[in-house]
Amino acid sequence: MADDDDRLIQEVLAELGRDADPAQIAEQVRRLDRGLPAEDEFIAVCSWLGKTRLIHKLDQHQAPSHSRAVYQVPDLLAMYENSGPVLIEVKSKKTPTLSFRPDYLARLQAYADVLQIPLLIAWKYHGIWTLFEARHLSLAKKNFNIRFDAAMTENLLGILAGDVAYKIAPGAGVHLRFKKEELLASEETVEGLNEQWQMRVDKVGFTSAGGTPADTLDNDVTTLFTTWDLSERQVHSESHIEMQFVAGEDDGMMFGHMALVHLLNWPLRDGEQINWRHAIRRESVVGNLANFTQALQRALSMSVQN
Repeated sequence: MADDDDRLIQEVLAELGRDADPAQIAEQVRRLDRGLPAEDEFIAVCSWLGKTRLIHKLDQHQAPSHSRAVYQVPDLLAMYENSGPVLIEVKSKKTPTLSFRPDYLARLQAYADVLQIPLLIAWKYHGIWTLFEARHLSLAKKNFNIRFDAAMTENLLGILAGDVAYKIAPGAGVHLRFKKEELLASEETVEGLNEQWQMRVDKVGFTSAGGTPADTLDNDVTTLFTTWDLSERQVHSESHIEMQFVAGEDDGMMFGHMALVHLLNWPLRDGEQINWRHAIRRESVVGNLANFTQALQRALSMSVQN
């Protein structure tokens, strides 16, 4: 990361000048270090899903200046296992319709036409990524639009990058048993007796579909539990408290690219946000689950996902 930090500082000094206020320089370095979250997140998603041969940003400081009237350089260039090079324009919008001005889309398409490379649009809407060909944008009154449901219908993220939908089997989960060692405090409340105990974990177990004990699950499969919003239940006895974290019946489905967000958020402190720029510069985007597809295949064979 040191060489990358040096490049950031050099870039800021080139923009602001060496006589700029140090506080302004520091703030600009911090801003650049946070990166362009949507672009960096999409690169991380593609890198992690497993079918990307190459993906990188395109420098958009184009020259000469009058070329901007004709061409717009897209955000990314990518090559997937089953594709040649493609150009990708990245958008993150919270409205259910994505819109492009005709002149902006024409400049993007002009650049793609010169290189004879397909132009794709990557769109993040409420945490869900879609990737579709720009030709699916249709002219409305003024702009070229696409609704999210149509983008999902034309989504290429699974075909190209390897995205999948999966579901943790109902009843599968993590079970922690705590042995009560010392009663620290006891208080009567309107809801009943509230006790505070000093405890230690004396058993960790796992279950597969239907709550069947499955204590031989490997690390990658158990890591999948951190990608799911498991329901919590406590079972109390005189000597122990068992905390059960299991998948429910009606939890729906999850996309692989959304699981990545859960995995990266897992070790963060409250209020801390994912730095996508740092994530894409690591050797592995996620250190504790390098091959998501293989983990899902093993989880399926062990009745942990369906």
